[in-house]
Amino acid sequence: MPYAAISYRVKPGHDEEIAEIFANFKRVKRPELHDVEGQESGKLLGTAVFIDHDVVVRVIHYSGDFADIARKMAAESGVHTLESKLAPYLAEQRDTTTSEGFGEYFRNATMRCISQLSVDTLQGAKQPTGV
Repeated sequence: MPYAAISYRVKPGHDEEIAEIFANFKRVKRPELHDVEGQESGKLLGTAVFIDHDVVVRVIHYSGDFADIARKMAAESGVHTLESKLAPYLAEQRDTTTSEGFGEYFRNATMRCISQLSVDTLQGAKQPTGV
């Protein structure tokens, strides 16, 4: 299952305030992703958020098409609440109030992946059977 990372710059010295914003984030109600036709295309499997000085990185574990994640997140009210609370701490403001604006930010903030390794990528690894 693939991973993606979204990064953004924040004003240094606000690690605890930003940590609190993410600690109170309400997870999406349903993990399913849908394509532009509304067909189920994958799932959000998990996320993690990291901060170091002036950089925040959100790692997303998912199945399916990455483009469908932005569409889902843009429609989630909890994401918009988080974005409005985070805005005062951003080094560069961004418009995430519309689906188009959120999608543009999401595409521009996606980090280049240089490696993804998992148990599935081990050559000759036995795949687990039903438990």
